[in-house]
Formats: sequence, C-alpha cells, structure tokens
Amino acid sequence: MTSYSGSPRGRGVRVGMVCGRFNDLITERLRAGAREALAEHGVDDASVIEAWVPGAFEIPLAAQQLASSGEVDAVLCLGAVIRGGTGHYEFVAGQCAAGIARVQLDTGVPVAFGVLTTENVEQALERSAPDSSNKGREAAETALGMVDLLGQLSKAHKDGR
Repeated sequence: MTSYSGSPRGRGVRVGMVCGRFNDLITERLRAGAREALAEHGVDDASVIEAWVPGAFEIPLAAQQLASSGEVDAVLCLGAVIRGGTGHYEFVAGQCAAGIARVQLDTGVPVAFGVLTTENVEQALERSAPDSSNKGREAAETALGMVDLLGQLSKAHKDGR
C-alpha cells in the first residue's frame, strides 16, 4: 500500500487570500492568523495576493478568479457569517460553502474554507483568537498541506506509481 500525506510547506508557494469585508473585525483577525501561519511555513510575503470582497456571498467568485489565474497555487477564503434574526444566514453560509467547494473542484487548485459560520459574535471572536485555535491559521495550514499533497500525487502519477 502507498500512502501520501501533505505537510504545510510554504517555500515557493503562491497564495491568494479572499477576505470578506462584512464582519471585518473578525475577518481581520482571521487574516492576521493566516498571514502569521503562512510566514511561519516559509511563504514569502511578496507571494501573497489579497482580494477584499463585500461579504461572504461574493467570496467564491473572487476565489474562482484567483484560482484560474495561474498566479496562485492555493486560495484562502476568509470571512464570517454570524446568525441573525432572519433566514439570511442559511442562504449566505450555504452558498458560500458550496461555491468555495465548486471552485476547487472546477480548477484543481486547493481552496481552503476559512469562513466562520457562528451563532453569535462571541463564537466568532473565540474562533478568530490570536492563538493556535485561529481558523485563519488553520485555513492557511490546510491550503499549504493540500498544495504539498497534490504535488506528491502529481509526481507519483507522472512516475507511474
């Protein structure tokens, strides 16, 4: 049996970040966690492209543009959808998640889901805390791990394994 596993290696990796402005207090905290993780894993700051969109609903379209541009090896999607008193939450959160999944399947480029979907602001603040539990950090490490894994699988395929 052959087994493959990606590691968050960032040297030479180009990353796109799509950040939602709605709930930007949370998004900024996710962005800081992602940036910190990218730097720790060797991603050069000059190799990061940021795109800011109005909100979570618009994230998939910008992610698709970045992923299909040939300019990035992975895309991080960062934002926050916090439940309110209307059904708006289900539509925005669900369509954002589905759109992000579609982008990576359509392009073959890893697209990490770092969009918080929480019941309240307190949960969002907890998940965007400036520590190892930050979901922006987690999205960055996931994206880098997927770039590494896909590289291994591609090499194995070319080598006939």
